[in-house]
Order: sequence, then C-alpha cells, then structure tokens
Amino acid sequence: MTSETTETLQLHAARPATVDPRRWLALPVLLTGAFLPILDFNVVNLALPAIRDNLGASPSEVQFVISAYAATYAVFLITGGRLGDLLGRRQMFLTGVAGFTIASVLCGIAWSPAMLVAGRILQGLTATVMAPQVLASIRVLFPAAEQGRALGFYGATFGLANICGQLLGGVLVSAHPFGLAWQAIFLINLPIGLAAFVGGLLYLVDSRAAHAQRLDVGGVILLSLTLGLLVYPLIEGRESGWPVWIVAMLLASPLMLAAFVRFEARLEARGGDPLVALHLLRNSDFVIGLLMALAFYMLSSFYLTFAVYLQSGLHQSPLEAGLATLPFAAGFFVSSLVSSLVMQWLGPRTLTLGFALQVTGFGVVMLSVGGALPQSLEFGLICGGLGFGTVMPSVIKAVIGSIDPRHAGLASGMMISTFQIGAALGVAVIGGVFYSLLGPHPRADDYAHAFTIALGCNVALLALGGWLSLWLPREPAAG
Repeated sequence: MTSETTETLQLHAARPATVDPRRWLALPVLLTGAFLPILDFNVVNLALPAIRDNLGASPSEVQFVISAYAATYAVFLITGGRLGDLLGRRQMFLTGVAGFTIASVLCGIAWSPAMLVAGRILQGLTATVMAPQVLASIRVLFPAAEQGRALGFYGATFGLANICGQLLGGVLVSAHPFGLAWQAIFLINLPIGLAAFVGGLLYLVDSRAAHAQRLDVGGVILLSLTLGLLVYPLIEGRESGWPVWIVAMLLASPLMLAAFVRFEARLEARGGDPLVALHLLRNSDFVIGLLMALAFYMLSSFYLTFAVYLQSGLHQSPLEAGLATLPFAAGFFVSSLVSSLVMQWLGPRTLTLGFALQVTGFGVVMLSVGGALPQSLEFGLICGGLGFGTVMPSVIKAVIGSIDPRHAGLASGMMISTFQIGAALGVAVIGGVFYSLLGPHPRADDYAHAFTIALGCNVALLALGGWLSLWLPREPAAG
C-alpha cells in the first residue's frame, strides 16, 4: 500500500524545459501503477478461503500470502524510489509494470502455497520499483497550476482501488471466468499490466533526480533479515509448536535490528545515504507519528479475519463477502475526499477524530457480531471506514509538519515503510491470535468469537493511536 508522498519525491526535481503535451494521456498510465499494488493487497483477502481449500494451504501459509507482500514492500520501497531517481523514472516504471505483471501470472498459475508466496514476494518487490515513480513523475510532468488537479486524481485512485478490491475480488472468485477461481484475481492483472506497459512506452517521458541518492544495499539486507526473523516465527511458531530454532529466530530479531541501526548510523556519519535517516528519530513528534502509523496499519489483519469469518463462519460466497465489506470501503472513499478540508479546520486533531471514528465503528462491529447489536454491522463498517479514510491521508501531513522541509521526502518514506511493516505485523500477530482461537476443528460460533477477539486487539491499537495523536502539537513546528 502506498500514500500521497514517498521518500523518492523531491519537489526540486529537474523539470523538462517545455510542458509535455501528452501529460494527460500519461496520467492514466501512471495512476495504473498506483492502482495495482493497492488492488492486489485488498483483492487477495476475499480469495484466501478458496486458496486455502484449493491448494491445501495451512493457516500460516495463508497469512504469509499477505504478510510476505507487505514486508517486501516495506523493505524495498525507498530503494525503488532511489532507483528511479538514479536510473530514470520511465525505465523503472516500465520495469516495475512488466515485473508486476509477470509476478501476477506466476501467482495465478501457482500449484502450491510455497509457489504462491514466492510469487507474492516478487509482486511486492516489483511494486516497489513501479509505485514510487508515479508521484515523482506527476511532479515532473505537470506544471504547478495543474498539479493540484493531477494529485486529486492520484488521491482518488486509492479509494477506488479499495472499492474495486472488494467488488472485483468477490466477482472474480464467484463467477469462475474461464473456469478459474482464485487464480482470476491475479491473472486479471495481465491485460491491465500490458495496457499500462504499452501506454508507458507511448506517453511517458524520462526524468531523473539531479542529485540522486546512492543505494543502501547493506541497510536493505539487514532490514530484510530483521523483519524476516520477526515475522516468520510469529506466523510459523504457532503451527510448528515453537521449536527451539523458531524461538532462536525470534530472539535474534532485536539483535539484527541493533546491527541495522548501528550500520545506518555509521553510514550517515560517513556522509552516505542511509535507508533510514536516524537523525529524524530525535524529533519526538516524528517518533509519535511512526508509532501511530504502526498501530494504525496493523488493521490489515481485519481484512483477513473478516473475510475468513464471513466465508468460513457464515458460509457466504466471495461475492457476498465482498459486498458485505463494501460499506467500509465506501466510508473510506468518501472521507478520503474531504479529509484535507477537515485537516485545515482541525489540524492534527483530525487524527484524533479519525481514530475515534474507527474505535467507535469497529467497537460496534464487535457488538454486532457478538449479538448485542445484531442490526448494526453496516453502520459500524461505515463508521470505521470514515475513520480510516480520515487518518490515512492526514497522518503524514500532520507529522511531516514537524520536520525540516529539506527532510520531508526522507520522513514520508520512513512513514510509508512503517505502514507496510505494520501491515505485515498485523497479519502475523493478530492473525495468529485469530487462528489460535479457532483451533483445529472450528465451529460457526468459534469463527465469531475469534473474529471478535482479534478485532478487539485492533480496537485497542487504534485507541492507542488516538491517545498518541493527542501528544502532537496543534500547530506544526516552524522550520
């Protein structure tokens, strides 16, 4: 999942001497590159029960289908942006689109859970090559007078991708086009990717940063190891009975994190370009923002647990499950359109409002599923979606206000990577709670109980995010 700003975005990027007359034809091509990664993050949730049944996947393998994608995206996002700055954004966009399309085909023809997880990792990797070029290219292609309109389309793309993820996933898995079931959610990317690739060849112009930052290969390796040593045991440990080697991996994760921090500090001291700008962590408002982002995006587990509850617990079809999730997506879409106006009125307290809406909405969902408020599920989902769409565009804007404008790109890149780390951890930790409560032979009531407890974990994290938002100053710091 991406956001409106990435570490690769530099407002002072070199602009062409003349405005490209094909820029409005190039925009839909670029927006496809922003649309696909979010679509694939959402669309896969509705297909997870079908994937589990068809491939004989275990609960941990189902979790890896989501978390492997998110973790890969988190680690390589900043590097993908720097590759565009260094080698050319058009070239990297086309490479990312081609790679993402091929990875989607590999997912669609996967014959085993391991093959599918490998394809998802490749999807995440190629998405980080494709997605960061979108916003950077928009900044270069469009003059200042047109950027607001272009960025408005860019922002709307995220809400549209969320809605399409719910509807398209349900339709494709239920309709069995060409005799396919869950495979269709991945193979649909083939014509979309081909159209984006051809459009990129025809309409995109190349650009690169005047002073591109170098790649931090060592940082990427160490951060990958840190997340791998953390996420893999959290997902696999429960099913494997927590053997010594799994526990050892988990204990090694903080040691690897310390090695990563030390490596980044030394690289920064030598005047290099670290993956993570550690000096930004001296800013307490920014640290609060990272913690909010982590708690907020652990809500990724909701998509997994709700889909399993609806399809396996209530025996709904994928289409019915997608329609049941639509109120949340609609609330997100509507609030994302007006969040900037609310942000102008309330400032950072917009985040408090957004978290409060989510706590209220998902609290109502818990009561509805538990039977206390049986007719209020849709209201709870709409309220939760409104809160999600309020927080999502606002968290970066609120927190980056405390950062020196020279470092805004670095800070936003770290924030977005934290989103993806939160997504991976949400599926690993809260998804683990969900499957632990289900047990080996769950009944219908077990699904409702497990979903309610798992969502309760998310509500607690969202309440923590709301409390943290109260510590942000009402006015951004100057300078």
